[in-house]
Amino acid sequence: MNIKGNKITVQKTQEETFNFLSELKNFEQLMPDSIQKFEVDGDSFVFGLKGMPEIRLVLKDKTPFSKVVLGAASSKLSFQLVADIAALTDASSEVEIVFDGEFNKMMEMMVKKPLTSFIETLTANLSKV
Repeated sequence: MNIKGNKITVQKTQEETFNFLSELKNFEQLMPDSIQKFEVDGDSFVFGLKGMPEIRLVLKDKTPFSKVVLGAASSKLSFQLVADIAALTDASSEVEIVFDGEFNKMMEMMVKKPLTSFIETLTANLSKV
């Protein structure tokens, strides 16, 4: 399952945006209003949204200054959240957040709508930082 967020413009340079997304504590600012838990632990963070199980994301890879990859900490669910960052001008960058996961069809039907909404919220909040 692949979910692509809208490409958005961030009023930060490509390097500044990359540094912001590489600092895991900053993801708390991007989370939906329904967040009930957010804790950073080394190169991972755990978050909980109202009515959903807690999820731990691990910083899997970084490509200066163009990509930040977060992945599932659990081997039960295999997915990645990738932020692709491109320079637009000397003072702005473009970001697209992509979710890529492997789920069975039943699980995919259950999670597609909430995941799409989650990606849209991350993207919208990123455009405000």
